Amino acid sequence: MAARTAVVERKTAETEIRVAINLDCQPGSGNKQEINVSTGIGFLDHMYHALAKHSGMSLQLTCKGDLHIDDHHSAEDTAIALGTAFKQALGEVRGIRRYGTGFAPLDEALSRAVIDICSRPYCVTDLGLKREKIGDLSTEMFPHIFYSFSIAAGVTLHIDVLRGENDHHRAESAFKALALAIRQAIERTGGDDVPSTKGVL
Repeated sequence: MAARTAVVERKTAETEIRVAINLDCQPGSGNKQEINVSTGIGFLDHMYHALAKHSGMSLQLTCKGDLHIDDHHSAEDTAIALGTAFKQALGEVRGIRRYGTGFAPLDEALSRAVIDICSRPYCVTDLGLKREKIGDLSTEMFPHIFYSFSIAAGVTLHIDVLRGENDHHRAESAFKALALAIRQAIERTGGDDVPSTKGVL
């Protein structure tokens, strides 16, 4: 089977980003999972690392951004680059499950993520975060990260934090739920069909 890999480089006046991913590094795949993330924002690194780890992908992501201004451009642009790389690595939507659902607890927090790899980007989130920041990452950026990823990846995404008191736990469980949903949705079925009644996605 063809490798599902991609490398994306994105350079603007605000950020310089490089993303390399391999979607097929789950245990038993024969591919070693390697994850290295450096965005300049510690909690964002932690979230992307969790996303890669639990989705079974290898991820190399570096970002040099205008953090002297704030975290917005680095968070947004890394999500765009990651979504673009995901879409490129996946290629034509054929021979995969297409839909994925993930539930992830983290202590008292519980999140649900549902993804449809359908080429109709849409994103709905309900995270219920209360703090202004977690580490150096503004909590207002979390919905925007998921939105930016979904638009660039061409997926419909619904993420809800169902319960939880600690914002760190709520945010991390949301990323882990997304990882599990992605892992399920990109699973190869063994066939070559387009998973749509339209015959094309």
